[in-house]
Amino acid sequence: MMGLLSTFIVAVVLLTFVLSSCLYMEHLSDHETRLVRGENGNITRGRFVNNNPAKPQNNSLESRGIHPESSQETDIYRGNKCTMPPESRFDCARDRVLSERECKERGCCYAPLPDSAGPPWCFYPSLYPGYKMGPFTPTTRGQAATLTRANPSYLPRDISTLSLEVTEETAGCLHLTLKDPSSQRYEVKLPAGVPLSRAATHDALYTTEYQPDPFGFIVRRKSNGKVIMNTTVAPLLFADQYLQLSTTLASSLVSGLGEHYTSLLLDLNWTSLTLWNRDMAPHADANLYGSHPFYIVQEEDGLAHGVFLLNSNAIEVILQPTPALTWVSTGGVLDLYIFLGPDPQSVTRQYLQVIGYPMMPPYWSLGFHLCRWGYTTTNTTRRVAQRMHNANFPLDVQWNDLDYANKRRIFTFDPWRFGDLPEMVEQFHARGMKYILILDPGISSTSRPGTYPPFDDGLKRDVFIKNATGHILIGKVWPGPTAFPDFTNPETRQWWEDWIRDFHSKVPVDGLWIDMNEPASFVQGSVEGCPDSDLENPPYTPRVVGGQLNSGTLCMSAQQKLSTHYNLHNMYGLTEAYATYRALTTVRAKRPFVLSRSSYPGIGRFSGVWTGDVRSDWEQLRYSIPAVLQFSLFGVPLVGADICGFGGNTTEELCVRWMQLGAFYPFMRNHNDKPNAPQEPYVFGQRAQAAMQSAVNLRYSLLPFLYTLFHRAHTSADTVARPLFMEFPSDPNCQTIDQQFLWGSSLLISPVLEQGAVELAAYLPPGTWYSLHNGQPFYSKGQYLLLPAPLDTINIHVREGHIIPQQEPALTTTASRRNAFSLTVALSAVGWAWGDLFWDDGDSLDTYELGNYCYITFIAGQSQIVSDPLRLNGALDGLVLGGLRVFGVPSPPRYVLANGDKVRDFTYRSDTKVLTVTSLALPMSKVFTVQWAL
Repeated sequence: MMGLLSTFIVAVVLLTFVLSSCLYMEHLSDHETRLVRGENGNITRGRFVNNNPAKPQNNSLESRGIHPESSQETDIYRGNKCTMPPESRFDCARDRVLSERECKERGCCYAPLPDSAGPPWCFYPSLYPGYKMGPFTPTTRGQAATLTRANPSYLPRDISTLSLEVTEETAGCLHLTLKDPSSQRYEVKLPAGVPLSRAATHDALYTTEYQPDPFGFIVRRKSNGKVIMNTTVAPLLFADQYLQLSTTLASSLVSGLGEHYTSLLLDLNWTSLTLWNRDMAPHADANLYGSHPFYIVQEEDGLAHGVFLLNSNAIEVILQPTPALTWVSTGGVLDLYIFLGPDPQSVTRQYLQVIGYPMMPPYWSLGFHLCRWGYTTTNTTRRVAQRMHNANFPLDVQWNDLDYANKRRIFTFDPWRFGDLPEMVEQFHARGMKYILILDPGISSTSRPGTYPPFDDGLKRDVFIKNATGHILIGKVWPGPTAFPDFTNPETRQWWEDWIRDFHSKVPVDGLWIDMNEPASFVQGSVEGCPDSDLENPPYTPRVVGGQLNSGTLCMSAQQKLSTHYNLHNMYGLTEAYATYRALTTVRAKRPFVLSRSSYPGIGRFSGVWTGDVRSDWEQLRYSIPAVLQFSLFGVPLVGADICGFGGNTTEELCVRWMQLGAFYPFMRNHNDKPNAPQEPYVFGQRAQAAMQSAVNLRYSLLPFLYTLFHRAHTSADTVARPLFMEFPSDPNCQTIDQQFLWGSSLLISPVLEQGAVELAAYLPPGTWYSLHNGQPFYSKGQYLLLPAPLDTINIHVREGHIIPQQEPALTTTASRRNAFSLTVALSAVGWAWGDLFWDDGDSLDTYELGNYCYITFIAGQSQIVSDPLRLNGALDGLVLGGLRVFGVPSPPRYVLANGDKVRDFTYRSDTKVLTVTSLALPMSKVFTVQWAL
């Protein structure tokens, strides 16, 4: 009986083993399939292959000095080095899916989990062999050390010796660079930012520790010991086309790493983000138009820090709930800046000291812009502008998409449909309006010699990107086969300026819209394909739309002046923006306006950005807010989304709500695609038009305040559109909010973002907030309030203690700038408030740098408001303060005095405690005082 029972037990065990093995293999097979290829057929975990079969790769344990039967592997699998929580695993198979045998050959741990989409199955043990750090030696800028590894890693073309350079740039900025000292690799050299003032070591906000073997470093906040970065948790890898560095994160509250279709806070649940510029309409899990390898972390106690990886190659960032992050780059060097803040606004300012402060936009560019792909003639374009003003809609800038160009070739205009384009532009100018058109970088290459001079001249001057064989690379964009200017070449920048000058002499445009500059191409690589090389098919390709780096763009082996396109691709839009900004500065001798789709760190110095081909739907409306706020963190304050959506048909309600939100984008443009229903404001019903007019007029009334915010951004690296956590870093409720935002520190914008909504739950941080509409006070303890939000209303609140300069709106900024000013004064609980106004002619170059401007402060206290003109240049001559509203006046005034004279025209509302004074005519260029007696 016992023998039968034993046999039965053995049989059951064997059957269970076989079934579980089959299920496991089926699960593993499914796991591998899903890891390698995503839903649209795109590679989702990247790939790592040996592309040189003539040189077989030997990365076995034995080749790296680790013997499978040695005590080293036995120690790993005794559990003391592999026992870790799944969320703390760092992927040892980021490059490709590995079998258990292959994983162990790398010296890594292998432990499958039921969830194949979560933690890795193959992961690094603790103290995985890596580089060994030598002693520090002093340098002119800091200190340096040599890193060496005795045995190669599992990567092809591993680099065995690295140099580490450490520079304490400032008290709040630590700079670490890892590079190959034996061979030249591409390093990004941004135009010089703001000069950094070196700080004494004892003033630094950070301390650093180094683990010599295996190499890693830890950065702590000196004030509280908080770990900001810890790279000892996973190995540093550095090969020719694969660089990897992991670090823990101080909290899960991470923002940045654009451009992606995400919330303001990034999802750390085993997600990855690829930074590779691509012509791709915004949607989830895709690399979009810009690449910004910068993130900011809220440390949960009101402090914050940021990290910037200055690298222009394709980058994948892996986020995990440890919380931790892994950088993977396909080339270049590891050039890391760590910013210690200590508050979020200081982090952004420190980042902008490295990449450069944003440019000062012309005043008119803050007005309303209107564009459509499909304004097919000058007469159509004229009618649109005329109908806008007939319907009493402010319109500062009329745009044309590619419709204007003859055969879609830039620097031309169609002689039949746009034959009187120069006259139309002059007519707009006579009405106080501006005009902008699109300028794609692709230069038509198929016109007969002598018929398209920009290409002929470009050939002669050798300005175009070459293919690997040294011939001009030909792609395909709107005009057909095209060549692409190499903006890293000084001769190209001069050629570009010459042709902008030539075109401007015929069509006096006021700014330029540079699109398709990722660069985009409708063929993969070139019309002739691309060579089979490691640049086109690198050992590792991050998760990109299309599966290959040359999808929808140029060959990676294409040759530019500075380097290969493999290294320069992400910077193409930045280099074009710089060339365009420089050309407009020279040609017009006025403040340039440039709008770019592609972006990279530093582009805010030369250009604004819009968020690309958004769809007309409510989700895209909601996601436009975090998109705008992300660019604000990236040093690009002049940013907005296409109001009412670019793709698809809008609805009246959606367009009204988008117009209300768009009135508070720093850059406000309605732009529509050719096949869609019209969405100019005047096409809708009267109720919708009234709501839109109200929103645009409100924006125009606030332009003096907005312009002053841009002045602060330009001179002090302040943000314009601002996440709530930047202003209220110690308020835990503000850490995650991205459906409300601030203008500066004083205006809170709470738009309706849901279809059919007529009320809104809005969060008001602690303090008194006044409705900008009627001054109604809200005394918040830091809470959500249910606010009425009918179709004609967007809720805007003024923070106590602030004064907002405003101006009577008009149909153009040319007209509104001549109108009377007003002040909205939001008194604090003790009766004080402060505000300021920056004012110049709105169009001249370097007015701040040359001292050619006015600057006034306004102070309210002790029942009076006083202006203090700190600087005057004549720009405010003839302009007056026409009135003011004072919120929070506790009781009815007995009388009001303006510069000592009694004022008759004032009212007081006891229910809202608002004092309104009208019919003033106080010169803005002189000190004035308005008093009220309680």
